[in-house]
Amino acid sequence: MTSSPHTLVLASNNLGKVREFQALLNGLGFTVVPQSDFNLDSAEETGLTFVENALIKARHACAATGLPAIADDSGIEVEALMGAPGIYSARFAGETADDAANNRLLLEKLAGLPAAQRRAAYQCVLVYMRHAADPTPMICQGTWWGVITTTPSGSGGFGYDPLFFLPEFNCTSAELEPAVKNALSHRGKAMQALLAQLQALA
Repeated sequence: MTSSPHTLVLASNNLGKVREFQALLNGLGFTVVPQSDFNLDSAEETGLTFVENALIKARHACAATGLPAIADDSGIEVEALMGAPGIYSARFAGETADDAANNRLLLEKLAGLPAAQRRAAYQCVLVYMRHAADPTPMICQGTWWGVITTTPSGSGGFGYDPLFFLPEFNCTSAELEPAVKNALSHRGKAMQALLAQLQALA
């Protein structure tokens, strides 16, 4: 496919993420296209950290398309579980697990623990690579602290949002208005940091 001078490939097949990035970056003159537009499958995430996996995904997209790429890796870290599920958040209950199964397993592992021992943080790492051999990729991180509840609440968001309770709002992430969540969230914070750096390239 043809591309403009400011076309970026998003190393994700998640259409929700594509729309989110397009809304943020179109104002800076960037066109964001998903890797699926190039019939590109997702890279195998063999890293041991969010940073490693984001770099793997961005490099894979750059190499296959010849375009600059953005990739993110994110998940939730629970203090009582020594940071688990971490990079395995999406497959905590197994490779084919859905959000409900992952949430059930997390509640099982935290059963009986008081709120003071249920602190957790959503983490997001965003990577921008100019090309597959980029020696200095942009790396931005966002962190969002909360507490894991004992029962799910709310129908918004995805992942662990129904369990991610925010004391200052007295509700879970799944109960927040989307615009409020995007301003507060780990991904929102990482995106704002990345935007600040990309403005120099626009």
